[in-house]
Amino acid sequence: MYITCLDLEGVLVPEIWIAFSKESGIPELCRTTRDEPDYDKLMKWRLGILKEHGLGLKEIQATIEKIDPMPGAKEFLDELRSLSQTIIISDTFAQFAGPLMKKLGLPTIFCNSLEVAESGEITGYKMRCEKSKLTTVKALQSIGFETIAGGDSFNDLGMIQASKFGFLFRSTEQIKKDYPDLPAFEEYGELLSWLKDCLAK
Repeated sequence: MYITCLDLEGVLVPEIWIAFSKESGIPELCRTTRDEPDYDKLMKWRLGILKEHGLGLKEIQATIEKIDPMPGAKEFLDELRSLSQTIIISDTFAQFAGPLMKKLGLPTIFCNSLEVAESGEITGYKMRCEKSKLTTVKALQSIGFETIAGGDSFNDLGMIQASKFGFLFRSTEQIKKDYPDLPAFEEYGELLSWLKDCLAK
């Protein structure tokens, strides 16, 4: 039995931090897991910038409310969910993901959580587990699932490479060049056709 594991940002919805960077006028916040493989380092750096500018959860959530799924993403996800059990595995946070999940038809998502002070300042974060994407895929495999996994960034590579079928979607030229053995897709239609072939095997 197959279960499909998808990244969220960059695959189904635009990058939250890039959207917030534009909204807040802070270009440094454009940096994502496509640029920095060390997620802990990236998040500590982000929280430092937020503190410096006096920004908190409320401001980020206001930006998230304006974000829509990528064109065609919900239709792609609806069809995929009719063919395969599907889980979104993301390094985002529950406090960010809620409005986006509603717009995607409430798929299952495994993500992390923020530590937020009464003032609204984001003081820290709690990862669901270490190497959460890879760990989750291995756990699913341990209970009898074959996994199919895809994403666009460095932090997706573990779960992609550990799965029976793995793919890149709208990834960077550098990642595609560094991992030429991974199928890389740019459009939902071609990805769905490939996934149907995988699910038939």
